[in-house]
Amino acid sequence: MNHLKDTFNPGLDAGTEYAGFKVLRAVELTEIQAIFYEMVHEKTGASYVHVSRDDEENSFSVAFKTVPEDATGVAHILEHTVLCGSRKYPVRDPFFSMLKRSLSSFMNAFTASDWTMYPFSTPNRKDFYNLLGVYLDAAFFPRLDELSFKQEGHRLETATDAGGERLVYKGVVYNEMKGALSSPDQVCNRSLMNALYPDTTYRHNSGGDPAEIPSLTHATLVAFHRRHYHPSNAFFYSYGNLPVKEHLSVIQDKVLKTFEAIDPRTDVPAQPRWKAPRRAVYSYPLSPEENPKKKSQACVAWLTADIREATEVLVLSLLQEILLGNAASPLRKALMDSGLGSALSDATGFDPDNRDTLFSCGLKDVESDAAEKVEAIVMEVMEHLSRDGIDPELVTAAVHQMEFHRKEVTNSPYPYGLKLLMAFGGSWFHKGDPLRVLQFDSDMQKLREQIASGPFLEQKIREYFLDNPHRLLFELHPDQTMAGKEEARVTGVLADIHRKLSPADLERIRADAAALEKLQAHKEDLSVLPTLAREDIPPTIRTVSECDPKMPLAGRCYEVPTAGIFYYSAAFGGAALPAGLVPLLPFFCYAVTKAGTARRNYMEMAKRIDTYTGGVGFGARVRTRADRDGRCMSYVQLESKCLGRNQEEMFDIIAELVGEFDFSNHERLKQLLLEYRAGLESMVIHNGHRLAMSLAARRFMPQTALQEVWYGISQLQYAKNVTRQLDAAALSRLTEELTAVGKRIFIRGNLRSAYIGEAAALKACGGFDTGFGHVLGMPEGEIDPAAAFDAPELAVPEGPLTREGWFTSSSVSFVAQCFQTVRRDHPDAPALSVISKMLRNLYLHREIREKGGAYGGFSLYNPEDGLFSFASYRDPQIVGTLEAFRGASTFIVSGEFSDEDINEALLQVCSDIDRPDPPGPAARKAFARRLISLTDEMRSRYKESLLSINRKQVVDTAERYFTPGRSEQAVAVVSGKEQLEVANEVLGGEGLVLKGI
Repeated sequence: MNHLKDTFNPGLDAGTEYAGFKVLRAVELTEIQAIFYEMVHEKTGASYVHVSRDDEENSFSVAFKTVPEDATGVAHILEHTVLCGSRKYPVRDPFFSMLKRSLSSFMNAFTASDWTMYPFSTPNRKDFYNLLGVYLDAAFFPRLDELSFKQEGHRLETATDAGGERLVYKGVVYNEMKGALSSPDQVCNRSLMNALYPDTTYRHNSGGDPAEIPSLTHATLVAFHRRHYHPSNAFFYSYGNLPVKEHLSVIQDKVLKTFEAIDPRTDVPAQPRWKAPRRAVYSYPLSPEENPKKKSQACVAWLTADIREATEVLVLSLLQEILLGNAASPLRKALMDSGLGSALSDATGFDPDNRDTLFSCGLKDVESDAAEKVEAIVMEVMEHLSRDGIDPELVTAAVHQMEFHRKEVTNSPYPYGLKLLMAFGGSWFHKGDPLRVLQFDSDMQKLREQIASGPFLEQKIREYFLDNPHRLLFELHPDQTMAGKEEARVTGVLADIHRKLSPADLERIRADAAALEKLQAHKEDLSVLPTLAREDIPPTIRTVSECDPKMPLAGRCYEVPTAGIFYYSAAFGGAALPAGLVPLLPFFCYAVTKAGTARRNYMEMAKRIDTYTGGVGFGARVRTRADRDGRCMSYVQLESKCLGRNQEEMFDIIAELVGEFDFSNHERLKQLLLEYRAGLESMVIHNGHRLAMSLAARRFMPQTALQEVWYGISQLQYAKNVTRQLDAAALSRLTEELTAVGKRIFIRGNLRSAYIGEAAALKACGGFDTGFGHVLGMPEGEIDPAAAFDAPELAVPEGPLTREGWFTSSSVSFVAQCFQTVRRDHPDAPALSVISKMLRNLYLHREIREKGGAYGGFSLYNPEDGLFSFASYRDPQIVGTLEAFRGASTFIVSGEFSDEDINEALLQVCSDIDRPDPPGPAARKAFARRLISLTDEMRSRYKESLLSINRKQVVDTAERYFTPGRSEQAVAVVSGKEQLEVANEVLGGEGLVLKGI
């Protein structure tokens, strides 16, 4: 392998054997400066891919094909239960415990439709091998005891109320899936797969249907593990600069040497293709308080290529970009211009994750009878494109987008090493070639040649969409009785079970509950788990220094290796915005790149942005200055990026957007408003905990008030009010207001800029960017640059802190409680950071998740604004969780924790601080810190204080802020109306003021 110059793995070449593995291929990936190794474990048949790359953030994953035969959630519940103790680490929750004992940048587990994955990433070598050992033992040798199954999956417990004793279902996954299926987008995606794959595993909800989860037995779970979590069904993956031979030795020694090969029988057959299109109708729950008119979804979906056909998957990905990628895309435009709905349907797009890939497109917020109209639009567009051809500019823009995003190194939403795995994993798991997916450039070149040779893409449209009989017309309608009927069904089932139980059966249920409670309360000896010490934490912080560009540039410069990508970040101060326009700013930011300009209409602008950039986006931001007594800052953030060769075009696009913005196209403005509102509505169930925290925090300070106005339920209500009446007069007023916002924001004295890239890119900026404000054509404005980033006129809402319940269509709750502490520059701040992790580790996880059955319970300290929050996610309780929040304060004041508990919390805090970023995003963050005057010296002092923290500081700080009565508390709950009303009956005088979202 020396000829490939892999300094991390010298001598590893095709044909090499090591630790029971044989190297099948070793190939250079020039596009990402890496080397790809494919290996097989000869005794068991386990597959292994390693990507060797000069990156300190090393990643690992073990994945298994998991093919459910029903909707009991067996694969999902197994994923949870596997992480509840293993042969070598017989503790209740080694996964969660390792979160406390690690500097990992990522730790998680995923259950997809036909695979389950256990990935992690860390920049620390010792940590990597600590986590590797725990993950391997958990996956291959879990305890899978029945109490853990009942905790994570489902169980019966008794409850007593005014009606006497009754049975209730509990379980983390049970409540997680109740929450998931409260969300229309989840229902849409699950239902679409059920209809489109009627003969394969994909018809089943692999996460679990709450109606079927209670039928899963512990014995079935154990048997599923025995077959599916075998090395013969395993796919190992690693990435980074650690030598892979060490990984292979550990895996062979700890796992593989004890197994023989089996046939796991996990191949997923292709879905038999239909001879004629079909139609399917499903329902989702909608609150009785909401108006069901225009709340349906309709889409057309096709089964397309086999996932293993890399070229065809690439073609379909390109077609998705052409057809739906931007406002000029013909299918998106035709659907949106129809006026039938407010946004594309939830399942819209190409999904390459299943054995047979699928393509779907349609609309949401349509009338109940709109399905045939949507179908007619879709088929007409496909016919037109196939017959008359695709606009070459759209093809060029789509090809550029795909190339750009494959080239860019980011750690969002996963660390880069895991993003590579997610790109090729689906094909690999189905016996496809992972290398084909990674060798993107060569396939892209072939595709370009095919496009240039004739109507290649037009023929593919005919093949996959017009002549493909495996087509589905899919409808999703609201049902305002659905949630009530399901609740009544569950109540009836439980009552029937209760009637049939003998006294001995009931006693067993009570005994199980008592045993589980005892297990959850038991203080375990975690010393069997590996850990890191304070000495393993790097004492320094990660920094990115500004550079001298040696040329006149109106901003900060950061010279970093970005693989040929140039980033431009900017901020426009928001202080000049009058109070009446403040709530409009988020929509202004959403619309300004999509509405068109005085020079180009929105379609021309969309094509231009996609042809020359990797994206241009604006966003409203609220921050707290690190100096000047924590003054509230507000600004519009601009983020853009491009390949180095396109810098001049990108700056021209930005100049046009900020200097010639135009909201005069009322039809387009109406489209954008409805699309924006639909996006806000869909976020409620997914981000309910964040929305609840924002509601609770809004009365504390200008920052939190403005955050709620811009990001919270208040913004959703504002969008609903604006879209309630969209006649010509209202749209004219809105055009005037949006124009006024732009004129107040895009002022030359308001601008702060950052240029990020390699030396050549920074040098090239000097040729066309001198006096950037002048180039943009922005007016000087009458504003003091020193005050440009202060908060706009917005008063903190008056009155006492609130206790509120906000109701929506949800069968689970999101509970938040918030109070004021101190900011980063206060001596107590490091201890508060540590306390936030301790409370989650030592109390809230146990009380809210393990005992209460919520998907998550946590505490959060924000050192920037000094707020401390408790919150829960997908929670079956309200009152019990509020009691847990009170208990958390009592617990931390009691001092019943050890020095080891403090050290574990410290590791978590430092893991957040030290999380590595690729060079481009890291420089963007450095610029954002400069905007709020957070210096590297301040950050370094803060970390030094953290690393010197001791028990006395933690105890004293806990007494100062968590002793009952010391701090005013605000509470907000997002839930269903019935759950809130039941909670108020118990809360009595401390009841919640109920409001509708």
